[in-house]
Amino acid sequence: MENIVADFLDYLTGVKNYSSHTRTAYESDVRDFLAFYERFNGTSPFPSDLSRVDTICFRSFLADRQRRGLSPKSTARALSSLRGFYKFLAKNHGVKNDAITLISSPRVPRKLSKAIDPIDVENMHDAIREIDAREPWIAARDWALVVLLFGCGLRISEALSLRNHDIMGRPAVLRILGKGGKERLVPVLPAVWNAIDKYISARPYGNMPDDEIFRSVRGLPMAEKVVESLRHYLQLPDYVTPHALRHTFATALLSDGADLRSLQELLGHSSLSTTQLYTKVNMAEISNIYAAAHPRAKDAD
Repeated sequence: MENIVADFLDYLTGVKNYSSHTRTAYESDVRDFLAFYERFNGTSPFPSDLSRVDTICFRSFLADRQRRGLSPKSTARALSSLRGFYKFLAKNHGVKNDAITLISSPRVPRKLSKAIDPIDVENMHDAIREIDAREPWIAARDWALVVLLFGCGLRISEALSLRNHDIMGRPAVLRILGKGGKERLVPVLPAVWNAIDKYISARPYGNMPDDEIFRSVRGLPMAEKVVESLRHYLQLPDYVTPHALRHTFATALLSDGADLRSLQELLGHSSLSTTQLYTKVNMAEISNIYAAAHPRAKDAD
């Protein structure tokens, strides 16, 4: 079974082009099920045993995760990982099991994305200058990263994976490789280029074409610490994360009239339903404005 799991993980990265983070999540989920199978049946499974797993075992696995306090979102992901594993088994090892297709995923509440107040984004500039006062190139780096996330709506992993050759010549659009190896084109504002140019002209190393744009103090690829330190420094809410800058980008575009299909392309969402969550965010803002400003709003209380 270990060899098959290893083959599956190699398939995820080599064929499906999944990230190392996604590979780790799949491995954790599949191994969690195999460990449960051993507890449930009293023996470790052989590949042929997996073809005979019934709906009772699968549902007991989901119930076991609930008893362990794992969230519906985590369990839904585990079931998705397990389905992917079974598809791999059927395609590559002749192990088929239709019972897995009969199991419904736990209902996961869709949370509204929280955007950062624009004034807080502006305050980040002065905060960065104060935090990194002794190292001007680090201040330039941190601000360039914030502006890139906010101005282009990139995921933090996408921003940190950019290399110097990706930005040579200041292209009007960046070619971004997103989740699942999906490629998209993202326009770049002049303000973003200005911030990146200031950083590049000030950084002491990392100027080779294949070097990552954003580097740590020791010249290593940068970790996701910039926004976290800014959040603590400015005493902002916990939802202020690198991903919140992406939400702010999306909410601002939608508020200014961007259509959902265009926003979907810019964000790299595979499903329009994910992008549609931003309409709920926008409607919530409109409702708050209505409640605060409309002269008849309080009459409804």
